[in-house]
Amino acid sequence: MRLLGALEPIPLEFHHAVVAIGNFDGLHRGHQELLLIAKAEAERLGKSWGIVTFEPHPRSFFKPDEPVFRLTPLPLKVRLAAALGASFVLSLNFDKALSMLEPQDFIQQYLVEKMKAAHVVTGYDFHFGRGRKGNPAILKEFGQQRGFDVTVVDQVADEDDSHSPFSSSSIRSALRRGHMAAAARELGYYWTVMGKVVKGDHRGRAIGFPTANIVLEEGAEPIRGIFTVRVRDGIKKNSTAWGGAGYFGNRPTFETNRTFLEVHLFDMDEDLYGRTLLVEFIDLIRPDQKFNSVAELVEQMTQDCIVARARLESLSRGNPCTAFTLGRAQEDGKI
Repeated sequence: MRLLGALEPIPLEFHHAVVAIGNFDGLHRGHQELLLIAKAEAERLGKSWGIVTFEPHPRSFFKPDEPVFRLTPLPLKVRLAAALGASFVLSLNFDKALSMLEPQDFIQQYLVEKMKAAHVVTGYDFHFGRGRKGNPAILKEFGQQRGFDVTVVDQVADEDDSHSPFSSSSIRSALRRGHMAAAARELGYYWTVMGKVVKGDHRGRAIGFPTANIVLEEGAEPIRGIFTVRVRDGIKKNSTAWGGAGYFGNRPTFETNRTFLEVHLFDMDEDLYGRTLLVEFIDLIRPDQKFNSVAELVEQMTQDCIVARARLESLSRGNPCTAFTLGRAQEDGKI
């Protein structure tokens, strides 16, 4: 897998590739269907395939004062794409110049001249170019003129028609409400964050629950509370998964007024400072709350850990996410 920047030349082995284009935040099951179509087309043509996406998220450019809840910041998106078999991810810098390109100029500059794309795959709702005037119909028309084919993938929903089409917005909503199973069903894997362990104030260690403190990208906002989590090394592939209890919130008992992600790992006492970790959110144990005393908090945390251990034990006997490509990759430690 290669992560390519907008300014660097495209390696020859990725010329005339099959290109999937979009934001792909979350790489949920709808996105996965699109990417698997791109993969199948690449195999048919004997070409490589990869993703063209945008950084930062366009909403961050147009509304810089409103942080976006990113389901998969770029480093994690790259890992997920690699697990699906992509050979490259081209990240285009979404800035004023890019936002002002006319749709035809965007296609010519990036898909024709830079990528020399043989085939483009995109979703039915993909818009691009100045004023979001570009759409799949324009992409198809221009592709016919410039010698590349276009596949437009319709909305993808669960086979159970009672569910709406998969969407990043509905997954964010589920996470904000603490509906972790619903989010996992749409993602096809347990929602995961990736971040570096930083020095904390040792408050957890002082009360018998040492934690790894992880920095999240601005805008991350799942429900505040205690979660069952699994944690892996974010650099090493096929690494051991550690079970634990995770906390996302601002420690109302201690009145810190800062938001933390902390994970207490079971049966593990390694020094994690400075390491990058992947944290999988399995389920919500309880929403955040303020306790009258530290002793009351410790008693509740003891019970939370018992619940988390039991949930992890049941997960080891049957993980529903392994029915999906990324769920299997997550279980095998390949993400």
